[in-house]
Amino acid sequence: MDWFLPEGLFTLAMVGSFVFGAFALKLPIAIALGAAAAVGALAAGEGFPLRHFVEGTFGYLDTILIIATAMIFMKSVQKTGLLESLAAWVIRSFRQNPLMLSLGLMVIIMVPGMITGSSTAAVLTTGALVAPVLIKLGVPVVKTAAAIAMGAIYGMIAPPVNVPAMIIGGGIDMPYVGFAGPLLVCTVPLAIFSTLVLVYPYLKKGAGDELALEEELKRMEQAPLSIRLILPVIVLAVLMTGEQFLPDIWPALGMPVNFLLAALSALLTGRKLNFLEASREAVNDAIPVLGILMGVGMFIQIMTLVGVQGFIVVSVLALPAWLMYLGMATSIPLFGAVSAFGAASVLGVPFLLALLGRNEIMVGSALSLLAGLGDLMPPTALAGIFAAQVVGEENYFKVLKHCIVPAVVTAVWAIVVIMNANTIMSYLP
Repeated sequence: MDWFLPEGLFTLAMVGSFVFGAFALKLPIAIALGAAAAVGALAAGEGFPLRHFVEGTFGYLDTILIIATAMIFMKSVQKTGLLESLAAWVIRSFRQNPLMLSLGLMVIIMVPGMITGSSTAAVLTTGALVAPVLIKLGVPVVKTAAAIAMGAIYGMIAPPVNVPAMIIGGGIDMPYVGFAGPLLVCTVPLAIFSTLVLVYPYLKKGAGDELALEEELKRMEQAPLSIRLILPVIVLAVLMTGEQFLPDIWPALGMPVNFLLAALSALLTGRKLNFLEASREAVNDAIPVLGILMGVGMFIQIMTLVGVQGFIVVSVLALPAWLMYLGMATSIPLFGAVSAFGAASVLGVPFLLALLGRNEIMVGSALSLLAGLGDLMPPTALAGIFAAQVVGEENYFKVLKHCIVPAVVTAVWAIVVIMNANTIMSYLP
């Protein structure tokens, strides 16, 4: 028992109080994380270390700014009508090609998650937009919701913004650089698989309501798709790629500034836009996620202070290889039931440290994929619950049932990527 004391008790105190606060007391996740951090500090005899609480709260300030500004960008392009017009164009262009239409709609579902790093943002924006279209195309309601939930999670993990990967990298001082290729390896095959399982078979049958679909498309085309309408996307693409391809002459503005400049360009699209009101709505929508990141930062800071993080790392290193992989595939998604970001910090960082012999960027990407599955885990199951809401399904467990196969395949694929991390990276540019 010497190996367990006292850090093991501190671990139980922090994790136990976290789970108790989140599930029994039904506290907001951010508050539960902060309270658990305070319990850990008290249990370790550190009192109330205000300096560490403040430092932890601002530990993920860069990520917080990225999410907030990305949400402002998404809200701006949503208000201009770009998302609806783009979806209508994809449907009209590929209506006679069910495979390409299925994949195109999945990409549209993923885009907000890719930009904001939030599966909830994807479900409530393009997910809600695509849902009635898929249903009118003949996809069953619960499978429509399942496709939206899975697409939102893959979008959350895909580049350019992956918050769990940022958190895992921050835990070992690894910069968020060079993740684009590995994250695409982790998500693209799975997105294609989920599309082929959940959407394509029904689009192939062509059993949708053509008249209702045409009415829906006309409503979505109120803002004609044009170069001027997609100006914000063009500006964002130029700003984000210019620094990579022209580093000697292009100013390093940073992602938050890039998102804000691209959002401001929405004022030039010719569509009516109250930028301040859109920004207020975006930040208000992002507050729960931003609060979780503050709580996660505080939780990790105290874990490090009292030795819990080191204890978890040493315990993970002592596991046999097969048990470590099994533990990753199960514990990270299950812990994500409380928070995918919390799973990334509490378990993702120790597992990455235990696998330092493999390429850290590829392993971190795969671990973030496992953390993303937490958004399917009840009782929180954010992606599943919101996806059920946008299609009008009251029992979200009916949706989660159809997510089981894609989720299992996702976990298996993450482990395969981790086991072959060095080999996969050798094929990436």
